[in-house]
Amino acid sequence: MTVVVLRAGRRSLAVERRTVTLSTVLVLMMLGLALVGLCHGPSWATPGEALAALVGTGDLEVVVRDWRLPRVLAASAFGAALGVAGAIFQNVTRNPMGSPDVMGLDAGAYTGALIALTLWSGTAGQLALTSVLGGLLVAAAISLLSMDGGLSGLRLVVVGIAVNAIVGAVNSWIVLRAQLDVAIAAVGWNAGSLNGVDWTDLPIPFTVVAGALLLMATLSHAMHQAALGDAVAVTTGVGLDRLRLLMVLLGVACTATVTAVAGPIPFIALAAPQIGRRLARAPGVPLLPAALIGAVLFQGADLAAQMLLAPVSLPVGVVTTAIGGCYLIWLLAQEVRRA
Repeated sequence: MTVVVLRAGRRSLAVERRTVTLSTVLVLMMLGLALVGLCHGPSWATPGEALAALVGTGDLEVVVRDWRLPRVLAASAFGAALGVAGAIFQNVTRNPMGSPDVMGLDAGAYTGALIALTLWSGTAGQLALTSVLGGLLVAAAISLLSMDGGLSGLRLVVVGIAVNAIVGAVNSWIVLRAQLDVAIAAVGWNAGSLNGVDWTDLPIPFTVVAGALLLMATLSHAMHQAALGDAVAVTTGVGLDRLRLLMVLLGVACTATVTAVAGPIPFIALAAPQIGRRLARAPGVPLLPAALIGAVLFQGADLAAQMLLAPVSLPVGVVTTAIGGCYLIWLLAQEVRRA
């Protein structure tokens, strides 16, 4: 294992060379996909025209900066948030199936958003608040139902799948009882899409996601200690109960915030951490590769959604579900072989 020491003033950080190389490649992929996203539209712009518009020159300034850039940034930030949320829950459950969408946290956040839409006006603040509360309630329910006989990763995942089914049924009932216009909007939103996202939708979500990711970065060392086993974590001074509570809160915040803006986006939180772990060949589920791969997957899926049936733009959730379903089949086959 070759280690690279990164220094900033008096602080230093030892990182595996493979992780540094992988992160660099993923950042370049993100920038390349972002440039394609800025160029793509009803009328294609050249990379030179898109870059000129970004710095405030050229004829496409409004199109690139006001219409396309918010969508590109949202895909990057939300993909990173989902990747980190997946890494958090897969570390907590120590199970590759331990993902927010599989365990019902997305469905809980969607329930909160449905309540905001049906009972109130459904402003951005209401959607963000009720989505987070819905995700937290589902996380609390899963924890309580899993405590009988002691917490285990497999028990958490199985209970989460059951809770996901129950919450999904509740969501269907809420939609059926809603007024027709609200029900149509809710069903369309449930598909998961960045269509129509603009700058006014992003300040609150970006603030929440940035805060959660920064705080999670400060906990990453303790998280890796916990991934080595409870005994190792305790002997190195890690408070496991407090750490896991903070991790769950941050994971729910990331998942619910994305759901409040774009709707449920399945499978990115499931796939990104495992892809990152395999590429980095790291113990546990590393955060940085999971975040970067989540961003790349979300950007790529959103571009595919825009291009597949152009000029009609598909919901990005349709693309992630189609690709993620294949990944889930492969993952289940791998787990069966190991059993």
